[in-house]
Amino acid sequence: MTCYANCSDLELTDLLSQSDINAYNEIYRRYWKKLLLIAWNHSQDNGISKDIVQEVFIALWERRKDIQINNLAAFMVTSVKFQVFRHYQKEHRRVRLALENYEYDEVVLDEQKLDARFLQDFINGVVEEMPEKCKLIFRYSRGEGLKNNEIANKINISEKGVENTLTRALKILRGELKNHGISIFFIICALLRNYK
Repeated sequence: MTCYANCSDLELTDLLSQSDINAYNEIYRRYWKKLLLIAWNHSQDNGISKDIVQEVFIALWERRKDIQINNLAAFMVTSVKFQVFRHYQKEHRRVRLALENYEYDEVVLDEQKLDARFLQDFINGVVEEMPEKCKLIFRYSRGEGLKNNEIANKINISEKGVENTLTRALKILRGELKNHGISIFFIICALLRNYK
């Protein structure tokens, strides 16, 4: 009989994909407190935080056979951040409907900027969990706008090495976005709206 508490995250992920409920329960036991804290840091509301974490674990079980998880801890953290993002999207739609039906004085809501901010937080979370070299090169390229040859000179590797590492970083990012159901089209629209 498997002692699930002694299983690595990788073993638990493999067992989860085979619908092993005990592996799922062990993942819950390992991660629920950390996820609750992350959700609370964003929402500052115990009830909302618990709902968000519950949604993350429900989605994990429902999609257990479809998702590819290489790093369980990073996947769970990213999932809760995405769920926070979805919660705020839903709340702002409700507020917008209320504003359309009632008149309020001096109420300003900018849903597009909020969407873009949470999307950026989501992407930052994915980047934070990348291997060190990927993270560094991605930040130099996308964060500081350095060209590949400038990055190569800065960290003393070949330009081809920079290009390969950037390709790897973008593949990781695309994989995480796909795992969490975020379309590239949505990302581009949200980020473009932020810069109008």
